[in-house]
Amino acid sequence: MSSLNIPIYLVLFLISQSISTILALDEHYCCPNTTTYNNITNTSYNSNLNLLLSNLSSASREHLFYNFSIDDTDNFETIYGLFMCRGDMLSVHCQDFVTRAVKGIISLCPGSKTVVLWQDDCMLRYSNQSIFPDPNYGSIINNPSTPFVIYNTITITNNEQRRFKQILGKIMNDVTTRAASDDRSLDKKIAIREAKFSVDTTIYALAQCIPHMSSKDCLNCLENAIKVLNKCCDVYRGARVQFPSCFMRHEVYLFYNKTNLPTLSHNQVDLSGILTAESLHYDFSTIEFATNFFSMENKIGVGGFGDVYKGELGNGQEIAVKRLSRRSSQGVEEFKNEVVLVAKLQHRNLVRLLGFCLEGEEKILIYEFVSNKSLDYFLFDTKKQATLDWSVRDKIIRGIVRGLIYLHEDSRPRIIHRDLKASNILLDKDMNPKISDFGMARIFGVDQIEGSTNIIVGTYDYMSPEYAMHGQFSVKSDVFSFGVLLLEIISGKRRNNKEDKFDDLLIHAWRLWKDNRAMEIVDPTLIGDSNSMSKIMRCIHIGLLCVQIDLDGRPTTTLISHFLSTDFAILPEPNQSASFKDYSRLGNIEQLTSNSIPSSNFGELITEIYPR
Repeated sequence: MSSLNIPIYLVLFLISQSISTILALDEHYCCPNTTTYNNITNTSYNSNLNLLLSNLSSASREHLFYNFSIDDTDNFETIYGLFMCRGDMLSVHCQDFVTRAVKGIISLCPGSKTVVLWQDDCMLRYSNQSIFPDPNYGSIINNPSTPFVIYNTITITNNEQRRFKQILGKIMNDVTTRAASDDRSLDKKIAIREAKFSVDTTIYALAQCIPHMSSKDCLNCLENAIKVLNKCCDVYRGARVQFPSCFMRHEVYLFYNKTNLPTLSHNQVDLSGILTAESLHYDFSTIEFATNFFSMENKIGVGGFGDVYKGELGNGQEIAVKRLSRRSSQGVEEFKNEVVLVAKLQHRNLVRLLGFCLEGEEKILIYEFVSNKSLDYFLFDTKKQATLDWSVRDKIIRGIVRGLIYLHEDSRPRIIHRDLKASNILLDKDMNPKISDFGMARIFGVDQIEGSTNIIVGTYDYMSPEYAMHGQFSVKSDVFSFGVLLLEIISGKRRNNKEDKFDDLLIHAWRLWKDNRAMEIVDPTLIGDSNSMSKIMRCIHIGLLCVQIDLDGRPTTTLISHFLSTDFAILPEPNQSASFKDYSRLGNIEQLTSNSIPSSNFGELITEIYPR
């Protein structure tokens, strides 16, 4: 497939839908019109080339990217070479590619001093001109400038092409910006994104540059790849554009290994203005089948706004299905709009809302399934508490704060959770926390999201006094709930637990703090780690700041993050914590709820229109 007279770009038509299968059997290479050498064994360039390839082959045992040069200025036969494999690959697969490439690359372009070979998202190249990133971040030589373009010949249906192009364009711009980031921790210069196109279809995208390229050069290379993609392939279900210094690819199936890209795998692009209700809608029959017709065996919880079931879609994806109470008076279109709004809120510490289902009076939400149940399942069980050592609890605390910062500061519109509690913190397989039920007040038809309301939504033990008494809520009411949760995480005790010697964890912690006995509140399973005690004490301090009666004295979530991140920030002294007696204006709880909740067993408080 020599290409001495290649066009602007080469397009390889694929008959099979599976691109990777084809590439496993075929190389795609370029031999531009450059200086040639005498392809004889004893020539200097030939000897140097063999030595270069031998070094690249050896390096592939440990590296996904490696560059090497043979400096032969005396004979004017200096040669530069490198290989790069996709950043999520296992080294054994990269080694296999390099081994095969080294054996065959010379025969592909005999006598050529510049060759580029692509195969299976890996690349090997050599040249008599420098092809390395400049140490001072100067320009990188990208010759040949001709890309290889490979695409799946199956197109998106005509009526869906416009929206497909919009979503693809957005995530391609997003991965380009991310891959070209100057963040040195991302030395692989690689980024991934995924975006929901329809109920059954997700678009996956990846972009990668040669490591250590300047941000400018990487951005320029990937932007050229986008231009090529837009000309040839943005209506196809999958395509690759491969330059010698960068490449990008999209598919409607998961083609990369997320677990090998831990810093990138949780990020999803915000589809603002593109995500639609139609793309999030699931058929009722699909959900019925996924949950075994909402069987008791599939029921995994009784949530605040309805029962929760585990389900499995036809493609094997596990989901959590929340079947909402039918007593919401919200209209269908309003409900759809709120679902779309919440579905756009995507963060690694939030549970993803995948979609919804409407059938008659049924209103159903479909979420990603989080495998390790909720925090309260571990935290308040004496047999399971040991699972939560300090390193795990610290990770959970920081993850919750990150999620709240996103809801309070970074999302549009701002979301106030209003029901942050241990049972609404779900844990994934690695015990990373994911906040659930955020935005539920909006979805369920509580029409105010900040200010004051006479519709009180939440759980009494975690409510701030100003919210419980006056219906006034803000980010500081969420901070109060976080403070309660933080003290529960440190102590392993519920705020209100009649088995303990105290009636209110907040007041108990406050009194111990004032008596310099705060250590007594710490879960005994944490005591053994002396190195962590200063951090634990700092968390108690932060928790007490969050649960002060005066909301102005409570820190913001951004400030909480700062307090957790440095030991040098000076924390103010907390004022007295709120206690249950500060809620005295509530009167008889039984009169404020449609369900009979004894006042001696403070349960979940909500007005009669919105039962929990």
